[in-house]
Amino acid sequence: MHALKDKVSQKLSNLFADSPSQSASPRSAALTDSPKASSGGKSFTSYFSFGAGNEEDEESQSSSPPPPPLPVRTDSYESVEDCNKQEEEDCKKNQACSTMMGGNEGEMKELTESSAFISPNLSEFLHACLPNIVRGCKWVLVYSTLKHGISLRTLLRKSAELPGPCLLVAGDKQGVVFGALLECPLTTTPKRKYQGTSQTFLFTTVYGQPRIFRPTGANRYYYMCMNEFLAFGGGGSFALCLDEDLLKATSGPSETFGNECLASSTEFELKNVELWGFAHASQYLSS
Repeated sequence: MHALKDKVSQKLSNLFADSPSQSASPRSAALTDSPKASSGGKSFTSYFSFGAGNEEDEESQSSSPPPPPLPVRTDSYESVEDCNKQEEEDCKKNQACSTMMGGNEGEMKELTESSAFISPNLSEFLHACLPNIVRGCKWVLVYSTLKHGISLRTLLRKSAELPGPCLLVAGDKQGVVFGALLECPLTTTPKRKYQGTSQTFLFTTVYGQPRIFRPTGANRYYYMCMNEFLAFGGGGSFALCLDEDLLKATSGPSETFGNECLASSTEFELKNVELWGFAHASQYLSS
């Protein structure tokens, strides 16, 4: 046995000695494969552990809260302060508009009914022109052609309902508003005879803004009331004259009030005629 082993070992040694490269190539290849695999620094278990680690990382990332959104950059580059300033300006504009609307309602609160001609601006103007005896009173619509028909006789009859100063308001179809303050009840005279007092005045909006014409003292031709017409002023021409149907009227310069034409033309068609009386709040509520 020992001899056989020696022979085999002798042959093997001779074989390795004769062809070292050929004999070593399979071994070296096997040996080199393992170092290369090991030289990568990772075994099969390391690969499994690496995959498991990635899954744990993904789970941890998914469970963590999302990051806050990035600020949006707009084209206008407006800051928060600019937006607040804009909101404040809008609020101020809305407040100004509401104040103006509220003021207009306050100026018109004296009127018990709506008017075809009296605006808040005109109401404020006329209120300042009225005599002290009627300031603070309710404005009561005594007559209107829209409600009572087109008739001077009806106007004269309705004027007896509220004795005292009354305001006649009329307008032409071009939008000009005019009128006069006179004393009610209106009484007719069989002949041409002037009536009224120095409190009588005329007004018009023909110049854009309301304008008043008070007696100049040149004469006492305040107004004339007949069944055929109602006229104001004299000394040259009537300042304002309404016919018996309240459909047409004329206007011209007068010495009594120092006025020019009160309407858009000297002869015109009336759009509407109103007569307003004045009553204290307690008197109006009790009636």
